[in-house]
Amino acid sequence: MSEALLYSFRRCPYAMRARLALRYSGVPVRIVEVSLKAKPAEMLALSPKGTVPVLSVDGRVIEESLEIMQWALAQNDPDNWLLQGDPAILALIAENDQDFKYYLNRYKYAERYPEQPMEHYRAGGEVFLQKLESLLAERDYLVANHLTLADAALAPFVRQYAHVDRVWFAGTSYKRLQVWLERFLASPLFMAVMAKP
Repeated sequence: MSEALLYSFRRCPYAMRARLALRYSGVPVRIVEVSLKAKPAEMLALSPKGTVPVLSVDGRVIEESLEIMQWALAQNDPDNWLLQGDPAILALIAENDQDFKYYLNRYKYAERYPEQPMEHYRAGGEVFLQKLESLLAERDYLVANHLTLADAALAPFVRQYAHVDRVWFAGTSYKRLQVWLERFLASPLFMAVMAKP
């Protein structure tokens, strides 16, 4: 396999989760940090939609973060992040990417969505947080007793939600979720993928 090339943006949660899976799987990858205001022509030639992440490897272009994660884990999954393809993982990620992300965008950028007050969008996102909190009542991670694809795929988005109003989030009853998020953010894997290039 030739060296993979990943076009990324450090703070984008989709790019974060792609970098997490690539690093975890040990796939050699060169990361190109993209300025969203001046996207490189080489990236746009590979992926005209112009969003990160974009992975180029062995003549193949993968433009969706979840697909990049699954590709990386297909190369090497030493700690069984895929759980033999447990459907609960993909169901949880789909709920995150569709329902939760909808409210997260509007909560974070409430001034762009004046149809409703910020609290309305925040409450919409809380439906998913409550689900995650209840999953964590049974174990330390979302779907198994160890980190899986679900944790790595969701944590960047929960982090973004928590950081909109940190004081509010710290005061909520989502105590297990707070512990889960803090553990993830303090992990060597997350710290490594967030190091400034």
